[in-house]
Amino acid sequence: MLVITRKCDESITIADNIEVTVLEVSKDKVKIGINAPKEVKIYRSELKLLRQTNEQSAHSSGEAIKQLLSAHKQEEN
Repeated sequence: MLVITRKCDESITIADNIEVTVLEVSKDKVKIGINAPKEVKIYRSELKLLRQTNEQSAHSSGEAIKQLLSAHKQEEN
């Protein structure tokens, strides 16, 4: 992890086409602006984690349903 210090209105550039600018600093928050091409997907990490958890849960639920159906069919025979 790269750690740098920036003040308000200062920025960093990533890969020649993504610019991250510090817009505001308050007591316990930092507001940043991200300038990037439209094809670059930007997610808040907590939302990305939530999405991954939901996808894993949906997959697990699907597998559990298949197992229940399979067990039920075996009981019928």
